[in-house]
Amino acid sequence: MRGRSNSGVRLDYYARLVSNTILCHQNSVTGLLPATADQQNAWVRDNVYSILAVWGLGMAYRKNADRDEDKAKAYELEQSVVKLMRGLLHCMMKQMIKVECFKKSLSTKDALHAKYDNATCDTVVDDDKWGHLQIDATSLYLLYLAQMTASGLHIIFTLDEVNFIQNLVFYIEVAYKVADYGMWERGDKTNRGIPELNASSVGMAKAALEALDELNLFGANGGPKSVIHVMADEVQLCQFILQSMLPRASPSKEIDAGLLSVISFPAFAVEDIELVELTKQEIITKLQGRYGCCRFLRDGYKTPIEDPTRLHYENAELKLFENLECEWPLFWTYMILDGLFNKNQQQVEEYREALHAVLVLRPGGIHLVPELYAVPAEKMAEEYQNPHTVSRVNMGKLPHMWGQSLYILGSLVAEGFLAAGEIDPLNRRFSTIPRPDVVVQVAIIAETEKIKKVLEKHGISVETVTEIMPIRVQPARVLSRIYARLGYNKRMALSGRPYRHMGILGTSKLYLVRDEIFAFTPQFVDQQQFYLALDNRMIVDMLRTELSFLCRCWRKTGRPIVTFPILQSMLIDDGTSLDPYVLSTLRKLQDGYFGGARVHAANVSTLLVTSCCTRLSFMDLGPEGKTVDDLSDSFYQLHSTEKLHDLFDIDLDVSFYLRNSLLNESSYKLNIATASSTPDPPELSAMNTKDLPTDKSGELDCKALMELLKKCSSLEEQVEIIHLIYVTKGIDWNIEHDQYPEMTVYDVLMELYTKAGNEQNWGLIRYISGMLHKKLEELDEACTTLLSHQKHLTIGLPPEPRERTITAPLPYDELAKLIEEASDKDHSLFILTQEVMVYLAMYARTEPNLFAEMFRLRIGLIIQVMATEMSNCLKCSGKSGTQSLMSVKPSDLKTLLHHILSGKEFSVEENIDQSTRTLISIHDVDHTGATKSERAGISKLKLEMMQMDKRKFSPGVFNTESGTFKTFDDSDGLHEALKQSLMSSEFTSSDELDVGDFVDVRHGQWLRRRRIDGALNRVPIGFYQRVWRMLQKCKGLSIENYVLHSSTTEEMTPGEIKFAVQVETFLNCVPQPEYRQLLVETILVLTMLVDIDLQYISRTIHIERIAQTANSLFMAEQTALGADDGMLEKDPATGICNLLYDSAPSGRFGTMTYLLKATAIYIEDFLPEDGCQVQ
Repeated sequence: MRGRSNSGVRLDYYARLVSNTILCHQNSVTGLLPATADQQNAWVRDNVYSILAVWGLGMAYRKNADRDEDKAKAYELEQSVVKLMRGLLHCMMKQMIKVECFKKSLSTKDALHAKYDNATCDTVVDDDKWGHLQIDATSLYLLYLAQMTASGLHIIFTLDEVNFIQNLVFYIEVAYKVADYGMWERGDKTNRGIPELNASSVGMAKAALEALDELNLFGANGGPKSVIHVMADEVQLCQFILQSMLPRASPSKEIDAGLLSVISFPAFAVEDIELVELTKQEIITKLQGRYGCCRFLRDGYKTPIEDPTRLHYENAELKLFENLECEWPLFWTYMILDGLFNKNQQQVEEYREALHAVLVLRPGGIHLVPELYAVPAEKMAEEYQNPHTVSRVNMGKLPHMWGQSLYILGSLVAEGFLAAGEIDPLNRRFSTIPRPDVVVQVAIIAETEKIKKVLEKHGISVETVTEIMPIRVQPARVLSRIYARLGYNKRMALSGRPYRHMGILGTSKLYLVRDEIFAFTPQFVDQQQFYLALDNRMIVDMLRTELSFLCRCWRKTGRPIVTFPILQSMLIDDGTSLDPYVLSTLRKLQDGYFGGARVHAANVSTLLVTSCCTRLSFMDLGPEGKTVDDLSDSFYQLHSTEKLHDLFDIDLDVSFYLRNSLLNESSYKLNIATASSTPDPPELSAMNTKDLPTDKSGELDCKALMELLKKCSSLEEQVEIIHLIYVTKGIDWNIEHDQYPEMTVYDVLMELYTKAGNEQNWGLIRYISGMLHKKLEELDEACTTLLSHQKHLTIGLPPEPRERTITAPLPYDELAKLIEEASDKDHSLFILTQEVMVYLAMYARTEPNLFAEMFRLRIGLIIQVMATEMSNCLKCSGKSGTQSLMSVKPSDLKTLLHHILSGKEFSVEENIDQSTRTLISIHDVDHTGATKSERAGISKLKLEMMQMDKRKFSPGVFNTESGTFKTFDDSDGLHEALKQSLMSSEFTSSDELDVGDFVDVRHGQWLRRRRIDGALNRVPIGFYQRVWRMLQKCKGLSIENYVLHSSTTEEMTPGEIKFAVQVETFLNCVPQPEYRQLLVETILVLTMLVDIDLQYISRTIHIERIAQTANSLFMAEQTALGADDGMLEKDPATGICNLLYDSAPSGRFGTMTYLLKATAIYIEDFLPEDGCQVQ
């Protein structure tokens, strides 16, 4: 008989270790593992981690088999793994109704449970008695379901189980926007059951989604129906949010050792190697001790002063846990595995040696990993004084099966029984390796033959929609409907994927559906309810952004293909020519570079071979010409490939994109007079003088107004008339039209909306959209994007309660209702709020650096600042500035927002079109203050040709060209509606300056800068950390009876997002943004005191008193230098001199000079006589 090799003997030792510490606890019926012998509940996360050692040992036996018994042992171990994974699957499938409900509600009450009964797979705790929503636990299960399947194990047996796993994908794909309880089951670290967005959950979900994508759950024996499909856009959203959060773990935890599982084994979810190293070093620096790592700062779990009778902690109690946090050897097992995957042998040896020193040895050479090491109660004072010096004692579970499993797994790899790649068969460890450059393919197609001929006239050869057949082109909304069928199972009451808009990664593939190839156009050209897609420049801008995004984020095999349609609305000059923005874009696409992206423009048929293609097998026909499931109750019935278009609700033989469908939602035509810009004096004059038609009772005669509307030829007047009827009778009032007896005010508004759209009259488009209560399709997605980037939102105008705060994602209808309420029934503000929210979300995705040190976005204030900027740029009144803001194109509004966020200089140009309507546009300026057209001399030519007046502004620069200023001539009613919401008393623009040809170039620069920064809640880097340290030196900070108490630091650490939001809330009690920013400067000066030897101040510091003292010092000095009352005009709301607002921070007359003097005066009374000297 052949003897046992040395490696075989060592392997048998690990088999004995696994048997004695893990498998001896496995339930023979369910396969689940209890937490301990005394605690028979089975946690999902702990079970998956605990079985990894068994999985690894099985592979090691199969790889290093000395004899047949070893192969049998490998099979036995593998079946133990399968049994546990199927036991967990059984637990979750018993809660299918929760999976279905959670897809719609995202509620913690609809979450899968985190733990189950070990013997029966039943739930053990009520929905509201435990923090069950733990996305990372479900994601970890799915990740290892994928990894184990890829290693050759067969865990999923039926198509019903495949459909359930597909629905679990939908359950976790929203991790980037769902606040859960995290891997420590407590949510917010106060342990009060408050869920929060956790980086560990987002990262594990991302890893699971990537691992499952296109994976066949039946392994090598499976067919197309057992393949799992994942939306690439959802994965990318998780990636964005994870990257924006790290190294922070959550709003209440500035760092968490659990992130090791995200940045390294098993998730490998972070692609930026520098961010991986930064997070790892933060963990080592802030959390590592002599026995392992703390879970997070101020973790009270099992500390000697924790009260075990209470689930929650008092806020001030958290400070007491500092330096007493228990240390977990578990995290050193992660560091060992991390070193093995990174081939860092020194790291492996250091942590193996450190871990071996804290293991508990049992008879037979059995090494056990304890749960944690705690400070003995009698040594607390010594540990407080000298952290990490006292000897600790092991407590909790022994062994801690999770840690024991990872210890064994790391040992198997370290000793050569397994290669690192064998416990990562899906190669997730290569996530940080740079990928090759992506070439984005662009297929340009013409909507009609007429458009094709126009393009040929410009030298651009394209195909029409009908010419590329049999490849079918459909809008993105159709793809969303198709994917709504994914995972549908009638017998299991699973509805499939919730309907969501399809992102650019999803539409940039070709799809094979029942042997037919489909291409889908991007979502941004598929606007069905809102007006953004009416702006060709906006479409071009979004195309540029999406192509750049594809270059950075494409991860699929094959190249992305963007199907870009040229539509009828992109033509100008009565359809004889192409919009210059679109034409310029097409030429750049043909050149091979656009928006920093490498592109290849060609016909669809040419790009077919190199494009990424996905087969949607769940749409295949069943044996009787039907789909696999009985579709009688589904949204779409498919009976044959010939009736495929029934699914799409679109006739595939006609133009798939008609822009008029965006406008013509009314089936009636009122035959209103053709709109003209020439006034209609008799009727309009009567209306302006309030001489409106009345009936016998003296009420407004709406029928007479309707007759007036039919005769009126001015579109602006028509809107004013219908607005009066709308206010008087409501949107559903029947106008009693002879030809259309059911015609209502809504139908008239839709006809006017169509005309305004055709004329590109953006002021009226927005205003009518507000009356129609139009809502942007991506509104909830935009809100979620901003919230997921750790930005709280406020809507409406300050102060509270008019200004509403949004801290968690809301359903679409609920969000729209909240915006409407916060807008105080103002249609203009309702529309602009939606528009600005969407633009902010776009920039958050593409330029997150614009939002540095900003944790709350006050959309109402941002709109006010934009209106004020328009007033200043055009040197006009607040009403005219607001009107101008409403009248700019969506693309120009987005550009203006970018300039405000970035601080870049810009200019505003006014042009008069052929119909004498004022057109306003936003332009970049260079360092000389000149726009591109000015440098080319085009502006002068336009001035001569159009006789227009252009006034331009950049920070500190005024243009004093002469000319006649013209504004959009609208009615008083429209003016009032805009004025009520957009121009509050503290934000009316200053009077036009009386200047000659030369003015002080610095005038208004710093006032503008402070106003913008105050509205954006922008503060200097490190500001919140300095405030935290300042609060430890005093009793609190106060602004006008609002107090930020020093006790805040007892609950929160300086790096927490939660603390930054608390400080922002404190500052936001000030409604005037320029005053708010001056107070920020005051606090910054005050925090300099923490850098000197300042004793504790036993009273609250009143910030506004320091600012007012500085203002008095400034005015006194300016008066002494000869300034008159006109120069020293005060802001009536705050009493601060406007000239102080407009002073630079530094210099002799800078704000910092006076704030330093005021601070010294204020704190002088607080200091002891022999105390420090403030210079």
